[in-house]
Amino acid sequence: MRDIHASSITDAVKKLCMEANYELEPDMLRAFDRALQTERSAAGRQVLQILKDNAELARTKKIPYCQDTGFVVCFVELGQDVHVTGGLLADAVNAGVRQGYTEGYLRASIVRSPFDRVNTGDNTPAVVHVEVVPGAALKIQIMTKGGGCENRSKYKMLTPAEGVEGVKAWVLECIKTAGPDACPPLIAGVGIGGTFEKAAILSKKALFRELGTPHPDPAVDALEKELLDRANRLGIGPQGYGGDTTALGIHILTYPCHITSLPVAVTIECHAHRHKEVTL
Repeated sequence: MRDIHASSITDAVKKLCMEANYELEPDMLRAFDRALQTERSAAGRQVLQILKDNAELARTKKIPYCQDTGFVVCFVELGQDVHVTGGLLADAVNAGVRQGYTEGYLRASIVRSPFDRVNTGDNTPAVVHVEVVPGAALKIQIMTKGGGCENRSKYKMLTPAEGVEGVKAWVLECIKTAGPDACPPLIAGVGIGGTFEKAAILSKKALFRELGTPHPDPAVDALEKELLDRANRLGIGPQGYGGDTTALGIHILTYPCHITSLPVAVTIECHAHRHKEVTL
């Protein structure tokens, strides 16, 4: 059994929150570069270059890449041989969010209730998903999820008879209706299978895969590529100005499901795809 103190988790989450908002991951910067090579619209190329420049300014000046510094979504892979000491895991994560957003001068965007809309003042609480895995390590992945694109995320329970063609139609419908509101070029995380809640969680988890990497299942990889090509033929373009770059990636995760069900969840992520991870 390995002990990990809650303070180590808090320190890690604090750092991840600030770094995620200041520094886009290299896979995002490479995606901008690839899009600049293929985008035929002058306005689209201008927007993509502005996004690249904005990322560099955020990194060098340690200021948020986007004013919407997001709702913190945290995926924790907890090794079954790990014992968290000194406090509760969820409390440690929220303490890290609180410290990171306060000390990093990041916008507090969370309200304590969907009804009274009173701001909590420190961007807590986070949404925390914990999965127990083999081993003695603790992996923390965080995403600072913007509200505009989150509001365009959708769920649908298809019938098994609708099959893969129904899945394709639904994913493309979600991207089309998101339009410029989701601050494209966007990334779509797609969860297929499981149950109502499982599909939604899968759609979030899918966004952590490195952009530009193939899906390990050749059939799903082909589906991702087809959907990406069709999404980019919608003509929405960077920031909705038109062009070839509506989406930078479509990532799919699947799970076994009931014989009567075909759940499909689509999480829409904007160009401010801010995510970081660490293993303790």
